[in-house]
Amino acid sequence: MSNYFVHNSSFIDDNVTIGNNTKIWYFCHIQSHAVIGENCSLGQNVNISNYVKIGNGVKIQNNVSVYEGVELEDYVFCGPSCVFTNDLTPRAKYPKGSAGYKKTLVKTGASIGANATIICGHTIGKWAMIGAGAVVAADVPNHALMMGVPAKLSGWVCECGNILDECLCCPCGLKYKKTNGGLEKIKCSSEI
Repeated sequence: MSNYFVHNSSFIDDNVTIGNNTKIWYFCHIQSHAVIGENCSLGQNVNISNYVKIGNGVKIQNNVSVYEGVELEDYVFCGPSCVFTNDLTPRAKYPKGSAGYKKTLVKTGASIGANATIICGHTIGKWAMIGAGAVVAADVPNHALMMGVPAKLSGWVCECGNILDECLCCPCGLKYKKTNGGLEKIKCSSEI
């Protein structure tokens, strides 16, 4: 017995794994060997391609295709109509197949805004936030706020989603420090 919901307008191929409490809404297609974690929500007209791995607690809004070569870790948010690619130089006449796909990794807690485009072959860091309509063409550090075309660093965001001040402090009480990979939470005495 399955402990997840799939709307009857959606199609699930064979050899798919879907976690408990996941909801798959109208007109979705989940292709063979895809793995979707627990407590996920896939909006209307979402396509999950072959061999895609999606973590727990992921929310994918309407009209998003997650192509082979893309991996979404836990608690990733994909806004409406955001776009993933998997081939830097596609040709209809000369398809490369999966051997030619560039891997894209979206790390835990990252958010991708509506209509943003993620060029393949890059990593979006933990808790990063990609602004609506941005085009990501390089790796994104942890907690980075990326905006524009091409996307550029325009600030830093807290795990809770607030934009951090110049001291890298959030109104929620969390504080951060810069590292080689972006930002890292500073341990407060209450967390030690």
